[in-house]
Amino acid sequence: MHWLGRRRFLVLAFICVFWTGVIVLGHFFPGVPFISAPWRGEQSFEDLLRREGRKTPAPSDFVFLGIDQSTLQMPPLTPEEIASNRAFQLMTEKPFPWSREVWALLLDRLFAAGARAVMFDMIFSPPNDGDPAFHAALDRYHDKVVIGANFDMANAAQAVTPNNALIPPPQLQDNRVGFVNFWADPIDGKIRAVTYHVTDRQLADLPPDPSQEIYQALSAQALAKIGHASDVPANFRGHMIRFTSPDAFAPRPLYEVFDPKFWHANYADGAFFKGKIVMVGSSAQVEHDTVVTPMSPTTLGPALHLQAMAAAMNHEFLRPTPAKAGLALVGAAGLAAWLLVAFLRRPLLCLGTLLLITVAYLGAARLCYDGTGLLLLTVPVLSVLVLSGLFSLGFEYALERLEKLRTRRTLERYVSRNLVREVLENPDSYYSSLRGARVPVTVLFSDLIGFTTLSEKGEPEALVAQLNEYLSRMTSVVFSNGGTLDKFMGDGIMAVWGNVRSFGITEDAKNCARAALGMRRELRKLNQKWREEGRMGFGMGIGINHGEVIVGNIGSHERMDPTVIGDSANLASRIEGLTRIYGLDILVGAMAAELVRDEVYLRSVARVQVKGKSKPADVFTFIGARNEEVDPEFLKWLETYEEGLEKFRARDFTEAKILFSRFLEFYPDDLLAKMYLNRALEYEQTPPDEAWDAVEVFEKK
Repeated sequence: MHWLGRRRFLVLAFICVFWTGVIVLGHFFPGVPFISAPWRGEQSFEDLLRREGRKTPAPSDFVFLGIDQSTLQMPPLTPEEIASNRAFQLMTEKPFPWSREVWALLLDRLFAAGARAVMFDMIFSPPNDGDPAFHAALDRYHDKVVIGANFDMANAAQAVTPNNALIPPPQLQDNRVGFVNFWADPIDGKIRAVTYHVTDRQLADLPPDPSQEIYQALSAQALAKIGHASDVPANFRGHMIRFTSPDAFAPRPLYEVFDPKFWHANYADGAFFKGKIVMVGSSAQVEHDTVVTPMSPTTLGPALHLQAMAAAMNHEFLRPTPAKAGLALVGAAGLAAWLLVAFLRRPLLCLGTLLLITVAYLGAARLCYDGTGLLLLTVPVLSVLVLSGLFSLGFEYALERLEKLRTRRTLERYVSRNLVREVLENPDSYYSSLRGARVPVTVLFSDLIGFTTLSEKGEPEALVAQLNEYLSRMTSVVFSNGGTLDKFMGDGIMAVWGNVRSFGITEDAKNCARAALGMRRELRKLNQKWREEGRMGFGMGIGINHGEVIVGNIGSHERMDPTVIGDSANLASRIEGLTRIYGLDILVGAMAAELVRDEVYLRSVARVQVKGKSKPADVFTFIGARNEEVDPEFLKWLETYEEGLEKFRARDFTEAKILFSRFLEFYPDDLLAKMYLNRALEYEQTPPDEAWDAVEVFEKK
């Protein structure tokens, strides 16, 4: 393998190992910012699965009787309704907490209706009125009722239990008492797990000891009462549960159970409660008996106990990915990213594959959650995959850009810049065009005047340096105006607009005109510089023509040359040769002149028929760009010249003579006007034959 290829593989491996290491460190140092973010994000992703994934089915025999605001305030009642209803008497005598005789009446009413069990998410700790009646009811329904106790974790896990008048001590060993605590995640305070059994050692933040006293949760005691003791996990750790839908256990107003109207209408005179497991607890916001879960920020505490029971009955517990397996998945993600980018060399395909793997893994995480309750480690794994993949692709892109830049700089020493750009950026379209296509282009030929003669006498090194300086300046002008350098021909240049990338035939022609005027300016600067250095200056001829040519790769099997061929290109070369005849530095064909008329000031030169052509062509020259400073007097008198040329071509030689003479009064050194004046004088004395059409025929190139 080439050393560059080996180094590429090593760099890609380093990138993937680096991100794998960063994510793995986040597992061992959860308090460090940034590197631990994926692991914190994993918790959020798991909560999303809990909300969006499969839920634990809510048992149809669970009922939540809530002490809501309407129950606390009690609806308007008539004196007759209160007098005939002992519960209403007790509930209206004083505000909550009412006499505990109310709860005795509730138990009698529910169990008389056939309720299977009743749970109170309430702690009857301080003595209160009605304790004897409630005590008697608790004894009467000993195997069907459970009430709450609490561990005050802010006060050294002190137990808060029902008072001795209700349940004799030790209350927490009585199967009618269960603790109501849920232990929240210390990081974000959300409750995700249920602890069904706890020991004294656990409450003291020590490892559990089964030989110590074991306390049962309210949900565990209730499950035992209804014959599901075997469904309760036997260990002492927290169990992540699959939650039911947030609205699965909507509370029903407690007071309706005592109201004959609702008892009949809503509960079918008690038949509704037959075989039901009833939870009694607070549902009023003012009581603040709410907890935060992944499902909702305000889950009612009594409803959470029902969810804990439902999860145990259906064995709907969630399992995290084992730590070693999770770290192995993180490492596998880094390896997958390296293999993908290192061997699949196409960036878009790599990116698409990364996306496909990510989506597939997310789908697998959802399937594992819904099907088996496994919380497949996802965010750290995908973080390694995506970060390693993207940074590796970024390195590949940077490497490719550097290589392309190096290649471009090398090629630009030999080939036109825009040709190099097109080959590198749009290779398919460029190569297809090289098979051969007819394209409208604007072609420029330029040549130095007098260089060949000078080269026979001058110092070779000095001449080569001078020629290179000239060619560098001229090609820079061509490139800056969007042209393609077709070739150097000794001291000559052939450039084309529209063959590699076209901006429209008009804009291509205007770019060519700008280049020609720029070459004129640059040569003036060079000549001034050379003369100051004691060197000889040069003249230059430029020929421009627009027309359709064939663009393609021309050459042999050993060497190909992307170029243009056709009459339009040949005519541009012939027009360049005429610059010496007419003493002008720029000559332009009629089609090109028409396209740039609003860009430059034009001057008619002649109607010519060059060697190899059967049809004449009008040629023009550039006075200057319309956005440049041009002598307004010259432009004014140029109209006289153009009128004289029209008269000349119309065979009105006398009038043409007058007009050319008038122009020469102001510009006596103008070669074109002198030439046409002499011809007008000649034709005035000896008129041409009837076939004369003002065309000058050239038999030589």
